[in-house]
Amino acid sequence: MRDFSTDHRWLSINTATVRKSRGVDQPLTTIIEACVQRGIRAISPWRDQVAAAGLPVISKLVKAHGLELSGYCRGGMFPAVDAAGRQAAHDDNRRAVDEACELNAACLVLVVGALPGALTGKAAHKDIALSRSQVNDGIAALLEYARSNNMPLAIEPLHPMYAADRACINTLEQALDVCDALDPSHSGALGVAVDVYHVWWDPKLQQQIERAGKNRLLAFHVCDWMTPTTDLLNDRGMMGDGVIDIPKVRGWMEGSGFAGYSEVEIFSTGTWWQRETGEILDTCIARHTSAV
Repeated sequence: MRDFSTDHRWLSINTATVRKSRGVDQPLTTIIEACVQRGIRAISPWRDQVAAAGLPVISKLVKAHGLELSGYCRGGMFPAVDAAGRQAAHDDNRRAVDEACELNAACLVLVVGALPGALTGKAAHKDIALSRSQVNDGIAALLEYARSNNMPLAIEPLHPMYAADRACINTLEQALDVCDALDPSHSGALGVAVDVYHVWWDPKLQQQIERAGKNRLLAFHVCDWMTPTTDLLNDRGMMGDGVIDIPKVRGWMEGSGFAGYSEVEIFSTGTWWQRETGEILDTCIARHTSAV
């Protein structure tokens, strides 16, 4: 396993981690400059942050600083109540691929969606099998376009608590079943994003990471699971503050061929988003050397 104890060469910052400073939204340009000042070599920005700043602005800034993108957040949200909704999702995902290509991202991360309408409080139906079928069809259609643009797609399984509203793919096994069905040659065009927050509890995790292998392991996201958790979405912990054995999972990842960035992705309305950007980034650097 790589030694992270002396530098942060393989640290990436998912820009959601520093989306806010003392509760105030931060421009992506400011976040990028703060990362560069600390010798952070990679980021993974969110599409809304890129859109707010302007894709040409962010593209120019990333290239000027020689930054890498460990991923781009996010595509997905495939299920819909009708054909028009599914087409709209497909069109938006093609735009996400285009943006990821412009920024030279390592992959486009897919949060696949679940029951239509559930995210806004009123699910259109209860047929999760239908949603999973639409996810499979949506990824299949997008994969052709993404492959033609040399942009790998990374399915991110989300914790089962999100099965109704954000993602009906909830285990690494489910995600890899989709990969095997749609990309049986393990071409590298379709794989997974392994986020410890979502999968740390899975008794099959080591087995499924080994099953994925180098060509399927496209991204590795780190944070921690706090006990007690006060908010299932926005109370992620800093690495080392919770119950996840992150180095063990990284060992499984690297033992299976992963050699990319450890991407810190923390949503924390009550704790980290109440602190200064510099303090958050400095803590990420310190914990990357000691707890990842």
